[in-house]
Amino acid sequence: MKRKDLGVAVVGSGRIGTLRASMAAAHPAVRFLAVSDLDPARARALADKVDAQFSSGDNLEVISRPEVNAVIVSTSEEEHASPVLQALERGKPVLVEKPIALRLGDADCMMAAAQRAGVDFHVGYSRRFQRRYLLAKEQINQGRLGQILGGLGRVYNSRAQAFQILKRSPHATPVLDVLTYYVDLFCWFLEPNSPVEVIARGQKGVFKAAGYTAHDVAWAIVTFADGAVVNLGVDYALPERYPTMGQSPRLEILGTEGVIFVDGENRNQILYTEQGFPHGYVPGHKVNMAFLGTSSPGDWALGDFWGPVGTETRAWLDHLSLDRPCALATPQQARQTLEVTLAIEQAMQRGEVVRLPLVK
Repeated sequence: MKRKDLGVAVVGSGRIGTLRASMAAAHPAVRFLAVSDLDPARARALADKVDAQFSSGDNLEVISRPEVNAVIVSTSEEEHASPVLQALERGKPVLVEKPIALRLGDADCMMAAAQRAGVDFHVGYSRRFQRRYLLAKEQINQGRLGQILGGLGRVYNSRAQAFQILKRSPHATPVLDVLTYYVDLFCWFLEPNSPVEVIARGQKGVFKAAGYTAHDVAWAIVTFADGAVVNLGVDYALPERYPTMGQSPRLEILGTEGVIFVDGENRNQILYTEQGFPHGYVPGHKVNMAFLGTSSPGDWALGDFWGPVGTETRAWLDHLSLDRPCALATPQQARQTLEVTLAIEQAMQRGEVVRLPLVK
């Protein structure tokens, strides 16, 4: 199989950008690596860490480098649109972190730019690359569940991580930033069946007291075109030192001929240490008891990174360099997921049923 050499630009040198850059630096097809950040010192530090050939405080400068033929956008959610459009307009394939945007208009602009340029464009819904969900998708594809009638997906986390997310991006609520993964999974599991209606309720408390508009707890019922009903919920306000290191989900998929129950809480692998266990997402935060394996992107162990973000990044680079198929979300799928999460937020705010598609 003939391999295409890659020059990769990583835009955004934060936590996920650092992981993406580390995976790219180790990929055999990557011959050139550039990183950027609005903070030039942070970009330089990342470049030194991963032996990148170039760094800059100007995102467009790294995107425009002639050696670069693929771009990873790992900025905060509100800043996705500009670097994605800059890369697509220059004919360079893009992987952008989820959600594709926080507004449907921005998502539509990106999709139109990708279509005009005829460029490969994917969105990083890394939960798809956890083995448990890949296996679930395979069973559905094999028809072993029959017709899917509905299901349940819920995810919990501590307020320590939620406040870190809201501090970075106040409009990236637990629904838009976290429940979005499980909206994506169910839309993926049920495709081509499409969501048509959302009912949702939420409760505010911890985050409201801290000055944010996010709900502590949100629950939604999403109805699909054939009548399938999925219950989705998120609580990112668990006590600060609750032992999860990231998302603690549970999924249930119910069909006419089979069911799948997926327990992702990892409560069967517990560490207790008097030394304190560092939280990978929240600087300076430690817990004495930890559910190992709950870190959402994955974990460093024995000098390598293991987990969905690493697998997803490698799969995308393999896709570009070897033309291999991959399970990454398309922009069309990501837009649908964004629309559902926005509908959940609207249904909570209004106390009304929200029909899809949303009125622009």
